[in-house]
Amino acid sequence: MPSPRPDTRPLVVTGIGVASGLGHGKDAFRAGLFEGRSVFAPLARPGRQRGDDSPPFFGVEMPDPPSILPPRVERTAGLSGRAAVAVLDEAWREAGLDRLAPERIGLIVGGSNLMAREQFLSLRDYAARLDFLPPRHGHVFLDTDICGLCASQFPIRGFAHTIGAASASGAAAIVAAVEAVSSGRVDACIALGALQDVSLLDLQGFRALGALGPGPVCRPMDAGHDGFLYGEACAALVVTRPEHAGGTIYGRVLGTGFCTDGSRGPEPNSDAQVRAAQDALAAAGLVAADIDYVNGHATGTPSGDEAELATMRKLGLGHARVNATKSIIGHGLSAAGAVEAAAVLIQMREGLLHPVSHLDAPLDEAFRWVQGVVQEHRIRHALKLSFGFGGSNVALVFGAPEGAAA
Repeated sequence: MPSPRPDTRPLVVTGIGVASGLGHGKDAFRAGLFEGRSVFAPLARPGRQRGDDSPPFFGVEMPDPPSILPPRVERTAGLSGRAAVAVLDEAWREAGLDRLAPERIGLIVGGSNLMAREQFLSLRDYAARLDFLPPRHGHVFLDTDICGLCASQFPIRGFAHTIGAASASGAAAIVAAVEAVSSGRVDACIALGALQDVSLLDLQGFRALGALGPGPVCRPMDAGHDGFLYGEACAALVVTRPEHAGGTIYGRVLGTGFCTDGSRGPEPNSDAQVRAAQDALAAAGLVAADIDYVNGHATGTPSGDEAELATMRKLGLGHARVNATKSIIGHGLSAAGAVEAAAVLIQMREGLLHPVSHLDAPLDEAFRWVQGVVQEHRIRHALKLSFGFGGSNVALVFGAPEGAAA
């Protein structure tokens, strides 16, 4: 008897949950993106102020997550954990994951060192009385606490673990989720880009590095760009086979690419970015000419923007429409790749492209930037780029749902 032929059909994204400075849920995210609403302000959450005469850190902070957890659990969960549960709840319901056996559902949390601000505050509050430190600190400082928190509230019994790739972590989680479902390890896998709850120390480090902008706004790909601005964000995407999809299919995951460039620090590497994109296109069976929309990594740092422009030139993407979600919601760091992938799929579904805010003087006029206001555009094939410190380069190729791609 011949062996069964492998199922080569593309996987689909069937559920999305999002939280950002635009609010909680896809409706708030969708409305804010298409309005191009600016939400940048001085960061006010405790643990993010220097307390001297130095300029404040600008960025984006989200409203407190909705109360979904039982009160006794919520009291022990940090901001990153509560945001993760909120977006997972939205994605889970939309995908109808209750229909699947718990052992056939997996969870991959993108991000590392996710709760730095809470550790900073604990050290401040307990440094002089360490004997009174609550026992929960013995496990909540681990990123796996978010995995455990989510799996304790939802019937996820396939696997749950984290994956770290700095600012490409959310995109790396999508790559890992695709591999888990494609291999048959699970029927559905949730890729969650976790909220990176940064502290004053992290922000000051970014400032010392020259990567953080002074504010009050972020200008990716503009001649006036002067660094990125942090933005709290979190997103969950449910990846599965078409036969397991819920009522909504946002798009198909046609190809992924993930490579390292051998660097340790923040230096971008255009050659490796090109390689990741070419790997994703090859896996999708496409060429650059087939891509009609690019969602850039586009942080607003001079070196990052220039390297990414070089990448898009080498790939020959001058014909595609291009925008930058960080111009509206800031840089979500570990969450960025997942949140921006959600933006790609929501735009694909709506047939609209959000504008690049504060793009007054594009660094390269040859590209087809989405400037000014929301624009109609039917996306057939989208390329999402995502890069991270430490040499991580990720590219994702999404296709419109079958029947909508013709």
